[in-house]
Amino acid sequence: MTPHSLAFYVDVIRSGTVLGAKPTDGPDQVTAILGSDFAENSFDDQSMWRDYGMVEFFWGRESRDDPWVGYHFTLQVHRLSSWGGSIVNRVIRERYGRFDRHLRFDKLERLLAKRGVRMEDVPDSNAPAYTLHWQPVSQVSVLTCGVQERGKYVVAANVLVTCMASLHR
Repeated sequence: MTPHSLAFYVDVIRSGTVLGAKPTDGPDQVTAILGSDFAENSFDDQSMWRDYGMVEFFWGRESRDDPWVGYHFTLQVHRLSSWGGSIVNRVIRERYGRFDRHLRFDKLERLLAKRGVRMEDVPDSNAPAYTLHWQPVSQVSVLTCGVQERGKYVVAANVLVTCMASLHR
């Protein structure tokens, strides 16, 4: 893991944004920041998400006449293990450099702590295979998936970072 890509994860967890794009930003605002290289998905007229590679932003609306309202984004870090850094949005790669195929949560958590950003452990019925962590200031959650070695879960190998919009944001 390069220090640059670790800096990206630290920045997202500290700020609750992706390069300044907030979970409450509309589709046009996010595209202005991350670019027009995305896949757009929808189940119906009231929900939509855009897949920018490793990053996905989600919106909803009451009816097709209403504007889209953003409510969260996710970093699908686990996609790196299959696709490598090519899955990372071009704008993010240009800013942060190369991304490795794996993110060690223990390493990330140490870097966050050095910068005064504390993650709270959230009880999870799926532990130790999965662990959940919360950063209350930025409202970012991190879900990790452990790897089993010699009968014990020892390394957080895959990570899902989610930032939910809140009313006071």
